[in-house]
Amino acid sequence: QIAANDSGLAAITELFTGPTVITYSTNVVAAAKTVVDYAKNNEKLVIVGGVADGKALDEAGVRTLASTPSLDQSRAKLVGLLQAPASQLLRLLQTPGGQVVRVIAAHAKQE
Repeated sequence: QIAANDSGLAAITELFTGPTVITYSTNVVAAAKTVVDYAKNNEKLVIVGGVADGKALDEAGVRTLASTPSLDQSRAKLVGLLQAPASQLLRLLQTPGGQVVRVIAAHAKQE
């Protein structure tokens, strides 16, 4: 409780009652996913809350945070979305040229 108060997280000191486990990670989504996954298989672990970006979260907030994609997954999805139009454009540009080549090849076979 003293450490939470000294670090500006006084909002979560009420969560420190009885035996308490604290997990920490620089990647808040990964920490939430790990704890929620572990809690699924261990009924003795009860999630009561957490902190993300200095804001207190209740159990539902931690579970919601665990269900969001990680930063790396979000970046990969964004890159995929940005690359899709470019690859489609390249396919469109290559298609007419390929058709012309096939028509010329067909005429060459006939003659």
